[in-house]
Formats: sequence, C-alpha cells, structure tokens
Amino acid sequence: MKVIQVPFGFYPDPVGGTEVYVEALSRYLQQQGVEVLVAAPGEKNQSYLHHQLRVRRFAVSHQVKNIREIYGEGDRLAASEFSQILDAEKPDLVHLHAFTSGVSLRLVKAAKQRQIPVVFTYHTPTVSCQRGTLMQWGTQICDGKVDLQKCSQCTLQGLGLNQTSAKAIGSLPPQIGHWLGSLNLQGGVWTALRMTELVSLRHGTLNSLLSEVNHIVAVCNWIKDVLLLNHVPSDKITIIRQGLCHEATEKADYSLRCDTSTLKIAFLGRLDPTKGIHILIAALRTLPQLPISLDIYGISQGSDAYSQELLRLAKNDPRICFKPPVPAEKVITTLLDYDLLAVPSQWLETGPMVVLEAFAAGVPVIGSNLGGIAELVQSEINGILVESGSVDDWSQALQRLSQDRPLLMGLASGIQPPQGMETVTTQMLSIYSEALQNKAIAQKTKFTR
Repeated sequence: MKVIQVPFGFYPDPVGGTEVYVEALSRYLQQQGVEVLVAAPGEKNQSYLHHQLRVRRFAVSHQVKNIREIYGEGDRLAASEFSQILDAEKPDLVHLHAFTSGVSLRLVKAAKQRQIPVVFTYHTPTVSCQRGTLMQWGTQICDGKVDLQKCSQCTLQGLGLNQTSAKAIGSLPPQIGHWLGSLNLQGGVWTALRMTELVSLRHGTLNSLLSEVNHIVAVCNWIKDVLLLNHVPSDKITIIRQGLCHEATEKADYSLRCDTSTLKIAFLGRLDPTKGIHILIAALRTLPQLPISLDIYGISQGSDAYSQELLRLAKNDPRICFKPPVPAEKVITTLLDYDLLAVPSQWLETGPMVVLEAFAAGVPVIGSNLGGIAELVQSEINGILVESGSVDDWSQALQRLSQDRPLLMGLASGIQPPQGMETVTTQMLSIYSEALQNKAIAQKTKFTR
C-alpha cells in the first residue's frame, strides 16, 4: 500500500500539532510496511528526506489575485503541482490533514479523477468555522452548524467590527458581494461587504469536500457532533483520538516533585490569543504572594504583537519566565520537572497533544473547560477544569493547587497512560483498507455491468 499524507506544512518549517501527528503517523505506517510520502504546500517544488521519510513540497501561488480562491475551491497552481505528484507517485490512497487554499477541494478532485480514494482528518475548528475558533462572538461555544448569516456576522466581528456593524453587514444578500467581486473590489471594506458571498462560497466548498472524500476521521467527540449536525452520514465518520507521538523514556516520582514549596507550572504552545496565555498571566498576577513559578515555552508564529503584550503583562514578576520552544521529541522529558501543565485555551481544541504528553510524564493538567481539553481532562481526577475566560476562576484554581499539595498528589495518581500511535496506526490502516476494498468492489461492479 502506498499513501500520500497531505498536511498544511511540514518540517523543516515551523510546525504545529497536526504536523507532529502526521510525522508520527507516517513513521508508524512505515513500520507496518506501508510506503508513505508526505506532500505539503511550500514556497517552491522540492523533494527531500526528513528522518528517512520522503517529503515533496508543491508550490502555491505567491499572490492571491482573486479572494474567491481562498474561500472557494482553492489555489490552482497548488492543485496543478499536486496533480503532477499524483501522476508520478501513483499512490493507492491520499490522506488530507488540512483544508486551506493550498490543501483544497481541488486536490480532492484531482485524486478522485484518478480514482484514488481520499481520507480526510478534521484537526482544527478552521475546517468548518471561518472565524477559526468555534466560539460564537468569541465568548461562547458554537454548536458548529454552518449558517450563512450567523457565520458571516461572527466572522466580521472576529475581524474587528463591532457587533452591531457585524450583524448589519453580515445580513447583506450574497448577490451584493458577487456584484462587487465582478468589479474586482476586494480588501478592507470591500471584503467586509462581500463577506456573505465569501462565506456562502466557503460553505458550499466545505459541503463538497465532506461529500467527495471517502471517509472522515474525527480526533475527538465534538468534531463528530459538528459533522453530524452538518448532515455528514454517521457511517462516514470514525473517531480516532490522537496518540502519543513520542514515547516517554522515563517517568519521575511525582511525590519528589511535590516536596518543594514552589508550585512549578509549564505552558507549551503557540504564542497566540486563542491559547489564552494572557488569562493565565493575569490570574497569576492576582496572587503575588504565592510561591508559584510559570515557565512559558512559546512558539512565535507571525506577528509578535501578542508576544510583546505578554511581556508587558508579565513585567516585573520574576515568577514568570519566557523560554525557547521545546522540540516535540523533548516535551515529555521537559514536563518531568513540573508539577502542573496549564492549557488555558480560548477556543475549541481537538487535543491538544501536550495534554497527552503531560499525562505520559505523570503531570496533572489545569485546563479550560472547552472542547478536546474537557474530553481528556477529568476534573478532580487527573486535572482541574476552569471556565476559559474567567481570570477570577483561574486565580482561585491556582491558589487552591498551590496550597493543597495532597490534591496535586491525588490528581497525579489519577492519570492513566495515554494511547500511543501504534493504536492510532492500527485504526487508520483499517480505514485505509476499507476504502481500498470499496474501490475494488465498485470497479468490479462497473466492469461486470
């Protein structure tokens, strides 16, 4: 069996949890005798090896001439270059791990034109939520049902419009946006005025993607709920939770860590407002007398405005330390030195992977009561769940954990080892095999008619 894995990006570029997952899945598939190629968008076409894993990057357009390509079927150049990879590699199956202008519906159609089955994994809320967080108005959990007016209004508010303006502009007929588009008016206010047209286009493209692919993998329960709400058949969805991508080499004695007077907390992840680090810092600053340390291993992506804001918030508090990001293979080892992992996300996570890594290190988690975090963390058993946007709630939880060491010990004892990528790989191979069997049956039926 030969499979092409298609993430949003790949090493040596800066990567997120999805790419770490794809790299690990590919390694384990290779161990099972599957031939794997990673094909990802890039600045230019190139081929190289990454830890004995073949990688091909396909070029994407450097300039967007028509904004509809971002919301619609996707980048034509990327699809053309990917088609050439399909013709050269002749895979048995394609597995997509993103839904962007580079990894788009056009790629799915290119594979299906060659009668190659396609599996799609829903990794982040950006798949179905144009705002990207599945938090309606940025404050409350959305049910995920795509609705033109609701989604347009929420997207506009997320882009900076006040709620009144967002509701007014997000209620305009899509025909107005189509007319403005025919005049090639885009950017700034023109894009805002075209939002209902663009969101309508995005929803149509999403429906086509979900219809075209052979099977969909949901990495947590809430994703399946969203897919079902948007009329994806239940038998087309399989829940396969993320697995531990790097095995723990050791597990420290948690009781020894709890002997110190200082509560040592770690945060690992992107320096982005959706990750809620500002909430965590603000909560800690309300407890100036408590012996708590916070080490932030942050990954900076794009603008550093948020990073500068975090530095300002943490100014003059020696308990807060900003440290370089940790390579994926060293996260578990790093966490062995901490009492607690903090995951104060302000959006619906599908994992995150770092929670599994904390559990592998035997470290409890304090996390937002949202999405995948709430599915992994059992409050009062292996961690503590806190209302996501409330500084007061986070402050109270931190104070409680700092002053109750037996509680920490109890949470640590409640941790169960997370599943490994071996389990994920076995489940994924079952999906691949079924897709290929269905293809063979369909071809046989067609031949005998």
